[in-house]
Amino acid sequence: MSTIKPGLSDYLLFNKYRAINLMNIGRMAAKHGPLDMHRDLKRYPWIWDLLEVNALLKRLVEGRSGNYRKAVAMVTGGVVEGVIELLEGIFYRSDRLILHEDLLPPEIFRAMGLQPWVPELLGILMPMLVPDTMQKYLDAAESEGIPPDICSLPRATIGMALKNVFPEALAIVSSNMPCDGGMSSYTIIARQMKKPAYWVDIPFDFKNERALDYFAGELKDMIAWLEKHTPGRMDWERLKEICEKRNTMAELELDIWDMIRHRPAPMAAEAIWMSHLWFFNINPGYDTSIKLFTDLKDLTQKNLEANVSAVPHEKYRALLWNPPTLHYIDLMVWAERTYGVSLILDSMSFNRQPFIDTATPDSILKSLGNIIMQGPMSRHTRGPAEANYFPDIFHMVKHFDLDMVWVAGHIGCKNTQAMSGVLREKCRDAGIPLLVIDYDLMDSRITPKEGIQEQVGNFMENIMKAKRLF
Repeated sequence: MSTIKPGLSDYLLFNKYRAINLMNIGRMAAKHGPLDMHRDLKRYPWIWDLLEVNALLKRLVEGRSGNYRKAVAMVTGGVVEGVIELLEGIFYRSDRLILHEDLLPPEIFRAMGLQPWVPELLGILMPMLVPDTMQKYLDAAESEGIPPDICSLPRATIGMALKNVFPEALAIVSSNMPCDGGMSSYTIIARQMKKPAYWVDIPFDFKNERALDYFAGELKDMIAWLEKHTPGRMDWERLKEICEKRNTMAELELDIWDMIRHRPAPMAAEAIWMSHLWFFNINPGYDTSIKLFTDLKDLTQKNLEANVSAVPHEKYRALLWNPPTLHYIDLMVWAERTYGVSLILDSMSFNRQPFIDTATPDSILKSLGNIIMQGPMSRHTRGPAEANYFPDIFHMVKHFDLDMVWVAGHIGCKNTQAMSGVLREKCRDAGIPLLVIDYDLMDSRITPKEGIQEQVGNFMENIMKAKRLF
């Protein structure tokens, strides 16, 4: 195995992407104008936290080199550009702005000429940038009687709505996914914002033809409702184009997944999971998204052909189950350097969904509906666990030649918490080492990063018999 050490080119690469991020942010501010920018910084105080992106970039590229470092920097820069586009949608297209739940991807809304905004987006991004930034919103929700033991993502989203820091929207669209906390949060958000709201209904048993037909009908009803309450009008040719480009993205991602089956892995961590999280959920079907995945594939291919490991001296390969540790998003940077652990893939990215059939409007809605119904978290915690929860875990372990399973045991996720005991038994029977990290998704007061490191260290040294690399 050959590896590459950080050198001058790696530091130049970091400075290049740091400069690109600053230029993109500066361009947005200049375009918006100082008076309007000042007004919106007061209206949306969370924008200040988004300016910390280069601090995040520095944490994510630390200790990484070559094509891996470049891939992580590229993905981070792509997210910056995506956030700027969403902000400009608030600034300049507020007459077409709608709020939609995070598990309802934006293809249909964009095809209707609407400007989507995901309320949960800030709850996902901001702890990555400033670990304690969501605490004020969590506390605001609890002070209004929201139970402190529900998932901190919907709780923080409610807190932001109560503090009136979301953009004004024409309408709100949600669903009954992924859990009771996420579903019920939109009742409070819609009431607080005093906007018309629509909920699409995903059937409990979502893996049969009847469910596909039913949910395609739900999407048709949603489109009709949006046409009634917004100026948006469905452009089926535009939707077809978006979905075909999404298919291209999926093809490229599958090629990357095939290459990371190789040991040592030529790409890992944020280059895999963050690219999927953002570009498939926020920017699907964009030319820029296709270019990013094309570039990621090329970088992965170059490492594979040169037998270069993304993680120098890769010793272990891990699956991360559940969402990543948002307030300690650089956990894998630490794990790579400390124990030689490569994060190969995560449960939020992996799926077995087919491509979208773009032959007719009905086939598009049916295929897209299948992807929505099998959204991350939702598909694993609905229906029988033997059919929906465990198969993906053990398939991924075998398919990607993994050494262990890490579960980010977010205390607010009651569905997966309930499965931990059974998963321990099944992993024990299969001889698969299992680490369950006890923490909260975005509240670092529950388990700070030192507590997460301690749990990982105890597991690696006592169960995996690993020695620290430094």
